[in-house]
Amino acid sequence: MTVPKGAHPSSESGFTLIEVLIAFIIVALALGVVYRGMLDGVAAGHVATATREALSRARSHLDAIGHGMTPGAFTQSGEDGHHFHWRVTMTPLEHRGGTVLYHVIVTESWPDAFTLSGQRAVTLSSLCSGPAEGTP
Repeated sequence: MTVPKGAHPSSESGFTLIEVLIAFIIVALALGVVYRGMLDGVAAGHVATATREALSRARSHLDAIGHGMTPGAFTQSGEDGHHFHWRVTMTPLEHRGGTVLYHVIVTESWPDAFTLSGQRAVTLSSLCSGPAEGTP
């Protein structure tokens, strides 16, 4: 750069290489934070969708008690498809005459690599009455 006689070169005449590199680093860090936020949002959406599906499946198993699944003291489990696993546990709480009050626990679980245990679960709990075992 040539400077006319009597003029002094300005130290503010342009960006230096170090300033440009620092600006690129700041932009890269900001983009990294935005990208991570987007990934977390997508992951939260997947968890919400899987939780909604698991809750629907657990409600279906709870609704099946008395309508295809006879009340009684038992634990049953199985696969629900799409990596979902269910478990229904019924335990008697109180006997009155020929009727028993059962505590029903339905758990629907599915794998999730982002948790420490490697899976997530939804558990529903309810009470159900039914005939005492051995009663017609």
